[in-house]
Amino acid sequence: MADAGVNKALLTKIQTAFESDEKNLVVQNVGTQYDPLEVCLNRNVAESVNHIYKHKVKEVKPITNQRSSGRCWIFAFLNAIRQKFVQHFNLEDFEFSQQYLYFWDRIERAYFFISVYEELARKGEEPDGRLMMFLLSDPMNDGGQWDMLINLVEKYGLVPKEVWPEAFTAGHTVRLRKIMNYKLREYAVTLKELVHKKSSDTDISEAKTKMMSEVYRITSLCLGTPPKLFNWEYFDKSKTYCKLTALSPLKFYNEHVKPVYNPLDKVCLVNDPRNPFNKLLTVEYLSNMVNGRRVLYNNQSVDVLKELAATSLRDNEAVWFGCDVGKHFERKLGALHLNIHNYELAFGLSMLTLDKAQRLVYGDSLMTHAMVFTGVSWEEMAGSMQEGEGKAQEIKTTKWRVENSWGEEKDKPGYLMMTDDWFTEFVYEVVVDKRYVPAAVMALLEEEPLVLPAWDPMGSLACTSCSQGDHQCHL
Repeated sequence: MADAGVNKALLTKIQTAFESDEKNLVVQNVGTQYDPLEVCLNRNVAESVNHIYKHKVKEVKPITNQRSSGRCWIFAFLNAIRQKFVQHFNLEDFEFSQQYLYFWDRIERAYFFISVYEELARKGEEPDGRLMMFLLSDPMNDGGQWDMLINLVEKYGLVPKEVWPEAFTAGHTVRLRKIMNYKLREYAVTLKELVHKKSSDTDISEAKTKMMSEVYRITSLCLGTPPKLFNWEYFDKSKTYCKLTALSPLKFYNEHVKPVYNPLDKVCLVNDPRNPFNKLLTVEYLSNMVNGRRVLYNNQSVDVLKELAATSLRDNEAVWFGCDVGKHFERKLGALHLNIHNYELAFGLSMLTLDKAQRLVYGDSLMTHAMVFTGVSWEEMAGSMQEGEGKAQEIKTTKWRVENSWGEEKDKPGYLMMTDDWFTEFVYEVVVDKRYVPAAVMALLEEEPLVLPAWDPMGSLACTSCSQGDHQCHL
């Protein structure tokens, strides 16, 4: 055992080198007392951060708060919708019920995984295989993707938040998730045993019905029972009383929301430099609904994502997007900035040596959070059009305004500032209306997608770790 571990001579050498550099001792004094990010804060950059933008969409209040839950994908979706909805109905403020979509996602996702476990059991997939181990790791994760939202609203509709307010568990989901994860793993065991015994389809169907009854009971006990019919009463900006009666959630969505903001008209674009651009992607077993809409990613260069997001914003339409929010983020300033922390000065190292593709491949980055773009700044640069057509102004985006869903407090701004360089490195997905998307890009949706394995990082769900405590998504 004399040679086990790090060689003593090597240890002596690196310890002597560390202690001989007085800067290390100074930083050590500070670093042992404070958060390393505060030690690394680049003061010059911090002082340059401002939240002024060349163009903003019309602002909507209040700032929403997902609390200790991983529902950012739902919050961002509903925040994007309400931006148009409040203008149409001339409202001062408004929120849709985030809990409503979350409730039905729990039900549908449980049924989806129960069905997947049955399928894999019939195929002879073993629980210690990579696929089953991945699917069982966190089956009732709070997070989700854009097409999973379409599955929910098209089947179940929407309701105003005042019609179905938040239960405690909606904002503190960890207990429900643990219970449901346990039950789904138990169901996987049961289904494997039933298939192994060559049980009849009737017996398996009855077992699945019992499982779903249990899932519904658990979910409803924690969140309540979603409304089937409701009235919506409100005052508009002119203080005029208004009332819509005898609404089902689906009727409310189809008649009053969808004509204003139609999610079916939106296109999901991603930037995954590991895979070919101008290619359609999907991920195996990434869904929340049996026979539901497939999660499809239209893979484009990051410049395409920027151009279409900026075009949407300049046309007064907010943009749902997904990113790795915990990277190079100064929360108190609300700044997503590649140079906000000077790791070189404090630690003598860089945190930007890996490129975007390498970070995905080696597990350093993936999409962890969904938010909404609500503003953009740009510079106009002279650019030549074709000969004889004169001069045109090319647009180079410089920074982005982001509406978050972590509430708004004195030291936690409700809006974040994202630099354009940060967008390049850590934004993975944007959703824009098809009217902004070039025909050649739209045509990709008719192609057969490249199928990525279930464990691929592009299968990550927005807010994968928000529900772990204080919704700081991989910070």
